Amino acid sequence: MAFTYFFRDLQTLNAVRDHALPVMKTKGYINIWDAGCASGQEPYSLSMILNESMGQMLFQKVRILATDIDESNLFAGMIREGIYLREQVQRIPKEVFERYFAEEESSGKYRLNKEIRASVHFLKHDLLSLSPPEKGFGLVACKNVLLHFTEQQRIAVLKMFHDALAEDGFLVMEQTQKLPEELQELFQPLLSNARLYQKK
Repeated sequence: MAFTYFFRDLQTLNAVRDHALPVMKTKGYINIWDAGCASGQEPYSLSMILNESMGQMLFQKVRILATDIDESNLFAGMIREGIYLREQVQRIPKEVFERYFAEEESSGKYRLNKEIRASVHFLKHDLLSLSPPEKGFGLVACKNVLLHFTEQQRIAVLKMFHDALAEDGFLVMEQTQKLPEELQELFQPLLSNARLYQKK
C-alpha cells in the first residue's frame, strides 16, 4: 500500500466538495469509489470533508467504496475499525481531530467516530483486473496509485473508471498527474488548479 496521510492534497479534496458535490447531492445516493485507498486515510478524509458540508440527514446518502489490493491484510483490522496511531493523526487540524476522533483507552491509538466509519466500506480489489467492483458511481477518486503503473496500464485503468462512472460522474486524480491525451475525448476538465474531470 502506498504512503498517505489524512487530508493529503487538500486542495483537490476541496475541489470535489465545491464542484462535484453539488451535482451528486441531486441524486438519490452519493456513491463514490476511492480506488487504491492505501491505509484508509483518503476515503475517511473525503468523508469528513463531505460531512462538514452536509446536514446529518443528507450525509446518510453518502457511500464510499474504498478498494485496494491490500497485500498487507489491513482491511480487517486498523482500516475497517478506523483506528490509527498517534503519529498517523498528528497532521489533522485540531478542531477536526477533536470532532471526529476519540482516544482508545489511553493506548496511544485513536478511533474515528461511528458516523464517518459507517460511510466507508472496504473491499479488496486489483485495479489491473480492469473490472470495476460496481458501476454507476457519481465520483471515482484515484490519487496515488496510477504513478506505479505503466502508461498503457494507466490508460486501461482510466477507461475502466470511465465505464464505472454514471453519465454525469466525476473523476479526480492526484494534482501531479495528467490525463493521457488518448483519453481527452472521454473526460472534460473542470478546473485549472485541480485534476477534477467530468465524464463526457
